[in-house]
Amino acid sequence: MIRWLILVLALAMPAWAQAQETARVTVTVHGVRNAKGSVLVAICSRADFLKPKCAHVGRAPAQAGDVEVTVADMPFGTYAAQAYHDENDNKHLDTTWLGMPEEGVGFSNDAAFKYGPPSFDDASFSLTQPDYALTLSLRYFD
Repeated sequence: MIRWLILVLALAMPAWAQAQETARVTVTVHGVRNAKGSVLVAICSRADFLKPKCAHVGRAPAQAGDVEVTVADMPFGTYAAQAYHDENDNKHLDTTWLGMPEEGVGFSNDAAFKYGPPSFDDASFSLTQPDYALTLSLRYFD
């Protein structure tokens, strides 16, 4: 009986230890132009980057200047953050008919974008600490 208990605990331990390897990411978003709506941050894996759905999302009320958004329970790994100022609070990034953002957008590492969004590699960071902070700046195109 005790051998079985030891075996069960030994098998469960790696899963328990792995479950403890999560982080809280605090993103400071610079350059919010007004207090309308919300600021949304998505922290995405390579597979989810620039896609409509991302598993790790946070939001905070907008205010002019800097806004802090927290995303909790992030597994350790490599991610890229994307943010936008949802001025009309419709929960999606509004774009022109050409696909240009009508609301402020930004990416981790302040990854540059000229003729489209940056690559995952340009915006990526490695999450290996339980409390992680990053900053990014919004860019408005109007």
